[in-house]
Amino acid sequence: MLEIYFRTNKEVTCFCDVVYQITNEIHVQWETHKDWGNRLYVRVLTADMKTAIAKALADVFMTYHLTDFIEKILRDKYYYTNGEELKRISHLSETMLLEDQILLKDKCLNDWLQAIFFERILEDTAIHFQSIIQFRLTDLKNALTQIVGLAIDDYKREEEHQAFIHMLREYMNRKKSDHDCIHVVQGDNFSFFDPDGERLTSKKLMQIMKQEPLYIVGLDGKEMNLAPLIAIAPNKIYIYGEDPSEPKTMTVINVFQEKVMFLPLSEFPFSI
Repeated sequence: MLEIYFRTNKEVTCFCDVVYQITNEIHVQWETHKDWGNRLYVRVLTADMKTAIAKALADVFMTYHLTDFIEKILRDKYYYTNGEELKRISHLSETMLLEDQILLKDKCLNDWLQAIFFERILEDTAIHFQSIIQFRLTDLKNALTQIVGLAIDDYKREEEHQAFIHMLREYMNRKKSDHDCIHVVQGDNFSFFDPDGERLTSKKLMQIMKQEPLYIVGLDGKEMNLAPLIAIAPNKIYIYGEDPSEPKTMTVINVFQEKVMFLPLSEFPFSI
């Protein structure tokens, strides 16, 4: 007989839901406990049952404790206190954890947690869930601390990028243009066409860019995707391609906003 202690009813409900989704062979008896909140009696007979219980315990952690775990690291290790920053960096951290197993030594987080809980099931007849997550997750906490650090770096880069985009918007709002429109075709580098369908060569684009003090907005004079559009400053930009979420395209859309129209490549009106 295995005893499992949870502090809250929602943890118990989550645990039971996951267990019964995996197998209906496990019998669970639930009662309240004056010191530990909730006590479950589980009759464990096979290795498969133990695996199911370990998975359910891992799911309880993922559902109700991972975010708090990460936010505690942000507060205690990185000294973040702002609620919005805690929320955004926590979300980035969780996304990185779920998408990149390499960050956890080729294990997904759920597998790592299952291994920890499975080991405890083999060693003890009583599992105190809160005690395990407080005192038995040191290695995981160290790994998460590094991952949170990477998420902070991503967050700072995104903040810098958003500040850059905002500066470009302000610059373009003040800038007047004599150019009605420009046509852009997606690729490794954009291809630019004037309203008559004439392709703008790299030489022509460089000449246009030299007339604009791009250094004011932190753009390299050799950058050949965003910088030409900043220099030309058209009233309308038509982008043709297959993927409106492509990073260069998204940057142009974020800067020029309602001036940009994305169209399928099949609607490009000229010869490439």
